[in-house]
Amino acid sequence: MLEEELHKFETISLQEMDKVKLMDRIETKFVISTKHLPAVFDQVKNDYKIVSFDENRMPAYKTVYYDTDSLYFYHEHHRKRKDRYKVRFRNYVDSAITFLEVKHKKNGRVDKNRIMVENEKFVLHDEEEKFLKEANIHNEELKVKLYNYYNRITLVANETVERVTFDFNIAFQHEDSKSGLDNIVIVELKQPTLSRETPIYKALRNLQMKPYNVSKYCIGLIKTHGTDKLKYNRFKKKLNRLNKINAL
Repeated sequence: MLEEELHKFETISLQEMDKVKLMDRIETKFVISTKHLPAVFDQVKNDYKIVSFDENRMPAYKTVYYDTDSLYFYHEHHRKRKDRYKVRFRNYVDSAITFLEVKHKKNGRVDKNRIMVENEKFVLHDEEEKFLKEANIHNEELKVKLYNYYNRITLVANETVERVTFDFNIAFQHEDSKSGLDNIVIVELKQPTLSRETPIYKALRNLQMKPYNVSKYCIGLIKTHGTDKLKYNRFKKKLNRLNKINAL
């Protein structure tokens, strides 16, 4: 069913998609059940192109998050700091391309900087350390704190500057601890300025879906590190909602 819906879209290559980089953007997230995907795609199939890599419309991603032993970045998010960072390696599994990325969120806008690396072991060497300092990350004690795996469907708008991602088959791992969100899709609208009148926003609204901000990094940490080790009271409602959707 899902494959059939995806083949109704015209395709766009990774190279063409890169023309819509949106490294400085507004992000709007939704959390939906996987069973709603066909209905969403049916409504927007004429308004977006789908990114295809060698005919693969659902490529695999691997993200490796770095943080301090005290989980500084996590706690900045938990404190609702309006000026905060994430550091991660992002690996496009099917194309064997890896980037080191710094994601800076400030007053609702997201600015993402990245460099391509040939580092398949996800280790911070001199070149990566230099990039992090230039991106205003000066802590030299960053360590791997979470592995995140998922598949992603990416749509690029035909008429506007907008990109939409659908992350599903979401799995987390930290050392020997594994967890996941089997039936959940995290939808993310990436726009230069916020618009609630784009086709995808209208489609989600028609299905009574409301924006809901959630961080895969924070949820993944809680699920793999354990609630007995992390302060997470501000994320309890999010966890309950994710569990409810996951059970649909």
